[in-house]
Amino acid sequence: MNAIKVLLVEDEPALSMIIKDALEKREFSVECAENGNVGLAMFHKRKPDIVVADIMMPKMDGFSMAQLIRQSDRQTPILFLSAKSRTDDVVQGFEIGGNDYLKKPFGMEELIIRIKALLNRVQTEIPQDKIYQIGEYTFDPLQQKLTHPQSTEILSHREAAILERLCFNQNNIVENKAILMELWGDDSFFNTRSLHVFMVKLRKKLSLDSKIQIINIRGIGYKMIY
Repeated sequence: MNAIKVLLVEDEPALSMIIKDALEKREFSVECAENGNVGLAMFHKRKPDIVVADIMMPKMDGFSMAQLIRQSDRQTPILFLSAKSRTDDVVQGFEIGGNDYLKKPFGMEELIIRIKALLNRVQTEIPQDKIYQIGEYTFDPLQQKLTHPQSTEILSHREAAILERLCFNQNNIVENKAILMELWGDDSFFNTRSLHVFMVKLRKKLSLDSKIQIINIRGIGYKMIY
């Protein structure tokens, strides 16, 4: 069995070495980068199985690097590490394409558990590169673009991922737990509230067509009809 390839992007050399040693003792293969610029180049060259990245770094921060990665790769999990823990920072990380968020300081066992959970997550079999017609809107998940005759919007990574699942399951209920476990990796109360916030945003962005409804099936999930 091939070792899991981890790209670690961290500007603190001491912490980077501690994480690298801990992961390699668990038979992960770890490549290190000291900032987002180097990390982005190594991502395209090495094709890792997962990216573990600090947020606050010189030259290019972790959020900017993740945004550039998501322009061409929507699947590789990205786990952010940060001392920042404000709700807005966490939501921003998810919106631009992060899959998980671990607050510093953290234990190595917790990091390893989070990495394995992201890699073991079962993905919904959604067709790649499919364009959806949602009433008067056209939705391109790959470009994260929602187009109406009167306007065009670029969705956040998380908004696009949620809307894609609603489109794929049109007129059927998508369970809260399924969305949360697939996109957040955790169905905690905080993440459930975050999902609700994203649904409110999507309803607003689809409001030019009154026939489109995202219905909340209380305690179960959501269904989009049009």
